[in-house]
Amino acid sequence: MQKRKNKNKAAHRIMTLELYLMMIPGLLYLIINNYIPMGGLVIAFKQFNYQQGIFGSAWKDPLIGNFTYLFKTQDAVNIIRNTLAYNITFIVLGQILAITIAIMLNFMRGTKNKKIYQTVILIPYLISMIVVAYIVFGFLSTETGLVNKMIVAAGGKKINFYSTKTYWPLIFIVIHLWKGFGYSSIIYYATVIGIDSALYEAAAIDGANVPQQIWHVTLPGLKNTIITLVLMSLGGIMYSDFGLFYQVPMRSTIISDVTDTIDVFVFRALTSMNDVGRSSAAGFIQSIVGFLLVVSVNLIVRKIDKESALF
Repeated sequence: MQKRKNKNKAAHRIMTLELYLMMIPGLLYLIINNYIPMGGLVIAFKQFNYQQGIFGSAWKDPLIGNFTYLFKTQDAVNIIRNTLAYNITFIVLGQILAITIAIMLNFMRGTKNKKIYQTVILIPYLISMIVVAYIVFGFLSTETGLVNKMIVAAGGKKINFYSTKTYWPLIFIVIHLWKGFGYSSIIYYATVIGIDSALYEAAAIDGANVPQQIWHVTLPGLKNTIITLVLMSLGGIMYSDFGLFYQVPMRSTIISDVTDTIDVFVFRALTSMNDVGRSSAAGFIQSIVGFLLVVSVNLIVRKIDKESALF
C-alpha cells in the first residue's frame, strides 16, 4: 500500500514538472512581449533623444508635458469622439451579429454544413487589412469601382468616395463587422454547443418554440461569455484598428474629420514631428483609460451578479 502511494506521488510530481515545462515557452513569450517593453513607458515622461537613448534622455519639463499635447491640439475633441463612437458601435453591433451567427450555426442541421460555414466565416478575419483596403478600392474607385459602375448604369452620377465624408462611418462599420464577426461567432458557438441539450428538451416539452428557447435557454447560457468579451473589448476602447482607419481610406486627408482616430493622429504626428515621447504618452493614456474602464465595469457587474464578473 505504501509503495503504491509512493508511486502515485512520484507520478504526480512528474506530471506537475511536465506541466511547468510546457508553461515555460508561453511564459517567456509573455515576459518578453508584454512585460519587458513596459520599461519603455518612461519615454512618455522624457524629451526623447535617439543619441542619448531611453534612460539617458532628459526628463520632460513639465513632466506631464507629453500628455497635455494630445488634449491641447485643436483636433483633440474630434479624434477622441471618433475613437469612442466607432468602438462603442463596433462593440454593440459586433456582439449582436456574432451571437446571431452562433445561434444560427447551432440550429443548422448537418455536421458537414456547420464545419463548412465555420471555415468560411473565419476567412475575412485572416485577410490582411491592406488586402481589404484594395478590395474596398475595387468597389469604391471613382473610375473603375463596381459601385460607381452600378450607379452610372442606373442613370446616376459617379461618387468620389475618397473625398466624400458622408459614407465613411457606414463603410467602416460594414468592413469591421464583415472582417471580425467570424472570430467572435466561433467563441460564442463553442459556448452554445456546451449548453445542456436537456434544457432545450425541457423547454420544448413545456411548449416553447424556437425563439422562446433562444430567449430563455441560449441567451442565459451565453451571459458569462458575453460579459467577458464585452469587458475585454472595453479594455481597448481608446484604441482603433490602424489599418481600417488609415489604409482603407487610402490615407486620404480630405476626409480626416471622420477617419482620424487617436492612433491615426498619433502616427501622423510621429511621422511629421518625430516626437516619440508624445506618441508614447498617447499610448499610455489609452492603456490607463482602458484599464480603469474594465475595472469599473467589472465592479458594476460584480455587484449585480458576482459569478458573472471577470475577476
